[in-house]
Amino acid sequence: MSDSDPEKTQEYGYSKEKGYQEPGHGYGQGPALVTEDHGADSELQRRLSTRHITMIALGSSIGMGLWLGSGLSLASGGPAGIFIGYLLSGSMIWSVSHSIGEMAVMYPLPSAFVQWTNKFVDPAAGFTLGWAYWFSFWITIANELQGVVTVLGFWTDAVPTAAWISIFWVVIICINIGAVNVFGEIEVICSMIKFGWIFVVIISCIVISAGGAPNESAIGFRYWNSTPFINGFKGFLSVMPTCIFAMSGSENAGLVAAETANPRKSVPKAVGSIWLRLSLFYIMGSLMVTITVSPTDPNLFGGEGTNASPFVIAYRNAGIPAMAHIMNAIILISVLSTGSISGYAGSRTLVGLSQIGMAPKQMRKADSWGRPWYGLVPTLVIGGGLAYLNVSNTGSTVFGWFSNLTSLCTLFGWGMICLSHIRMRRAWKVQGRSKEDLPWRTWTWPWGAYWGLFWCVLLIIAEFYLSVWPLGEPTTAKNFFANYVSVVAIIVIYIAAKIYYRDRRWVDTATVDLDAGRRFYKAEEVCTTKLEVTMCGYG
Repeated sequence: MSDSDPEKTQEYGYSKEKGYQEPGHGYGQGPALVTEDHGADSELQRRLSTRHITMIALGSSIGMGLWLGSGLSLASGGPAGIFIGYLLSGSMIWSVSHSIGEMAVMYPLPSAFVQWTNKFVDPAAGFTLGWAYWFSFWITIANELQGVVTVLGFWTDAVPTAAWISIFWVVIICINIGAVNVFGEIEVICSMIKFGWIFVVIISCIVISAGGAPNESAIGFRYWNSTPFINGFKGFLSVMPTCIFAMSGSENAGLVAAETANPRKSVPKAVGSIWLRLSLFYIMGSLMVTITVSPTDPNLFGGEGTNASPFVIAYRNAGIPAMAHIMNAIILISVLSTGSISGYAGSRTLVGLSQIGMAPKQMRKADSWGRPWYGLVPTLVIGGGLAYLNVSNTGSTVFGWFSNLTSLCTLFGWGMICLSHIRMRRAWKVQGRSKEDLPWRTWTWPWGAYWGLFWCVLLIIAEFYLSVWPLGEPTTAKNFFANYVSVVAIIVIYIAAKIYYRDRRWVDTATVDLDAGRRFYKAEEVCTTKLEVTMCGYG
C-alpha cells in the first residue's frame, strides 16, 4: 500500500497524520487505521500478550484482602454481612471493568484512568486521582508485606517481624526490576496457582460443611441461622472497606493495556473474564468462609488467637492439617503477587502523570528493557519502608488502617473511571461521531457506568459516617483521621490543583480532542478471527 494509491485513498481517506482510515465495517467495530500509536507512545515497551493481561486481570487483586481480610469482615459483620458486601463490591468492579475496557482499547495510556480523567473530566481531578492512586499503591505494598508476617506467623514466630518484611521486600523488588515480560510471566504463574486452588477450596469447604471432614460434624448454614449479621448496619458498613480493598487492583488491566501488543484483542478478553473472578474468588470464596468458620472464632485474623486466615482455620478445625499448610502457602504466593503488581502499577501511574506534565519529566523515562526506574524506585522504597509500621503494632491494626485508606482511594478511582466513561461517550456524541466507530463497545452502557458511579459516591459518604462513629471505638479526631484521612487529602489536593490550573470548569466535551492519545488499529488487529476478517472485507 503506497501513499499515492488513488484507489485506496478514495476508499479509506488517507492523511499523513492518520494513515488510511476505513469506514465502519458494519457490525460495530469501527474504523481501522494503519498508523503508529497516535500520542500514546512512551518509553515503555509493548511486551505483554493477551495471555499476560488476561491472567493478570484474573488474579491481580487476589491477595490479603480476600484470604486474610475476610476473617476480619466475618467477625465484624457476620456471614450475611460479608456475603452481601462482596456481592455489592463485585457488581461495582464489574461495572468499572466494562468502562475500563471500552476506554483502554481506544486510549491505552500508561496511567490509564488518570489520563482519561485529565482528558475528559478535569485536569485538577486527573492530578488528584494520579497522586491519590500512587499513594494507595505504595500503601498496598506495605499492607501486603505486613500480611506476609501474619501468614508466616502461622508456622513460626521465631523470626523477627522486621526480618520477614526485609526479605520479602527484596523479593517484590526483584520481580519488578526484571523486564516487563518477565514480570508478566511471573504473574501468569501466580494467577494460575490462585485460580486453580480456588476450585480446591470450594469443593473441600463444601465437603467440610456437609460433615465429611475428620473432626467436623455437618455445619451447613448453622452460622447464618444463629448470627447472620453482627453489629447491625454499622457492622455491615465496617465490612465494606475490606471488600473494596480485596477487589482493588482489578482496574490494573487498564494500566497493563499500555504495554500490550494489541489492546483491541487483549482488553475485551480480560474484561470478559471479570464475571469468573467475581463469582469464583469473591462470592463463592466468601460463601465458603461463612459455612465453615464461626464468626466468633478467636483465632480469626483480628482476634485474640493466631490471627490466621479463615480458610486456614477451616482446614485446621476440620482436622486436615496438610490442607491448612498448603492454604497458607497459597496465601503467601497471593500476597507477594499483589504486592508486586502494586509496584508495577504505581510506577506506571507516575509515568502517565509525567506524560501529561503532572510529575517530573524524568519519570516518563524507561530503559531498554522497558523499566521506568524513576517511577519504580520511589514506589518500592516508600511502600516497603511503610511496612515497618507492623514492627510496633499488631497486624490486624495496621491492616485496618491501610485498608480504610486504600479503599477510599479506590472508591475515588472507580468513580472517576465511570465518570470518565460517561464524559467520553458524551463527547463522542456531541462531536457527531457514531458509536459504531468505537473500536470496542461494552454492552453495559449506559447503566453500568452510572451504577458504579452511584455506589462509589454513596459508600464514600457512608464511610464518613463510620469514621465519625466507628464500630467499637469512641468518636475522636484520631479515629476519624485514621479512617478518613485519604478523603481529606484528596479534597485538599484537588483544591490546590484547581487553584494552580486556574480552571473553574470541567473539560468542554464539545472541544476535547478525541484523537489525541488514541490508538489506531490496523485491519488485522481489529479483525482478529477468520470470520471477522471475512466480514471486514479483507478475507
